[in-house]
Amino acid sequence: MLQQSACVAAESFDETIGSSASGEFLTLRLGAEEYGIDILKVQEIRGYDAITQIANAPEFIKGVVNLRGAIVPIVDMRIKFRLGNPTYDQFTVVIILNLGIRIVGIVVDSVSDVLSLTDEQIRPTPELGSVIDTEFISGLGTIDERMLILIDIEKLMNSTSMGLLEEC
Repeated sequence: MLQQSACVAAESFDETIGSSASGEFLTLRLGAEEYGIDILKVQEIRGYDAITQIANAPEFIKGVVNLRGAIVPIVDMRIKFRLGNPTYDQFTVVIILNLGIRIVGIVVDSVSDVLSLTDEQIRPTPELGSVIDTEFISGLGTIDERMLILIDIEKLMNSTSMGLLEEC
């Protein structure tokens, strides 16, 4: 019953969010590529710190941290996106995301800045056939010669492939 009410709350929360592509995006690096996520989903940015591993978790789920009393799962985006073996250095950060009914942390190589993009600066996701899954890419942002892969982070984190939320 509680799970069902949480799912209903998530659905109504999703419906209240605007679908406008323009807005402010936190830029982050994974390998050689630059990505952008909606700044409104970011709760805080922390240095990479000790993470408690969970037995039998998927490889991309590094474990959990205790964030002021809340147990937060931590996802390594380099592993999730299969971008090679991760290395952790002084630039590695954890972005804590507030996704309405769930708080999740993601490990990224670095963050750089917050950019405002207009609708004219955002291109639709290219059709790449069935070889590459573009389901979680909301578009490509362009600023001068710079290109950002815009991730629908809420859709990615709430997907069944992540295993972070119960299926409704």
